[in-house]
Amino acid sequence: MLGLLIKEVEMKELEYLLKREMDEILLDLTDSRIDSTVKRAMKERYTILFSLFKRVAPKNEIMSYMLQTPYNQNKREKVKNSIDVDIES
Repeated sequence: MLGLLIKEVEMKELEYLLKREMDEILLDLTDSRIDSTVKRAMKERYTILFSLFKRVAPKNEIMSYMLQTPYNQNKREKVKNSIDVDIES
C-alpha cells in the first residue's frame, strides 16, 4: 500500500484526467469495429482507473462512471438512495 499527499488543485486535475480517460474507454467500448479481446483489456483498464477515480471524486460523480452490470445496477440504486438521504438531512 502506498500513500500520497496532494494539493486540492492536483486532486481536481487527477479527477479530470481520470474522467477523460474513462470517457474515452466508454466511447471505444461502444465501437463495433473493436475486437472483443481488446474490449476485455479496455474493461480491465477501466476497472483500474475507476478504482482510482473512486478515491478522488465525490459520490454523486462516481455513480455516472459505474459500468452497467446487473450487480452494479442494484448497487447503484442503494448508493443513489443513500445519497438522497444525505442530501435531505
